[in-house]
Amino acid sequence: MALRATVYKCTLDVSDLDRSYYGSHELTLARHPSETEERLMLRLLAFALYADDGLAFGRGLSTDDEPDVWLRDATGNVVHWIELGLPDERWLRRAAGRARQVTLIAYGERALGPWLERFGPVLQRLDTLEIKLIADADLARLGACCGRNMQVSCTVQDGRIWFSAGADTLELELKVVHAGR
Repeated sequence: MALRATVYKCTLDVSDLDRSYYGSHELTLARHPSETEERLMLRLLAFALYADDGLAFGRGLSTDDEPDVWLRDATGNVVHWIELGLPDERWLRRAAGRARQVTLIAYGERALGPWLERFGPVLQRLDTLEIKLIADADLARLGACCGRNMQVSCTVQDGRIWFSAGADTLELELKVVHAGR
């Protein structure tokens, strides 16, 4: 018998002073059996950082043709493709061909160096790609905030992130590894 996804509910309030975006979102997240709570919370953080009324989660890890989070315009064209982890460079090239903007939020500090050595030259040619890294310690703290029913607020100002879930407030900063052009 196949394992089923675990459903999480979240009320997310976003105050992004850098983009002048303020909104509240009622979200349902499905955690694939092979996905960790840290990765689930990173998807939620990615949603908060790029929040928009049209932003949506992809169908998940078992789907090969969708990102973790994406923004499509009214015609269905992909405006922003947001991916997590350290995917194969072919996946990022395909994303860059389909979307106006591609953001990769990388995690796994030890694996980043070898990954960049292997794929860096190819990725440098992708003008629309931005790569940011979340520190392992920050990802662990983020994962510890996970709950089946969450009330989360996220404030962004001057590149700093304050993420609050319940009694926990985290101050996070994503390091820009590659800024595109």
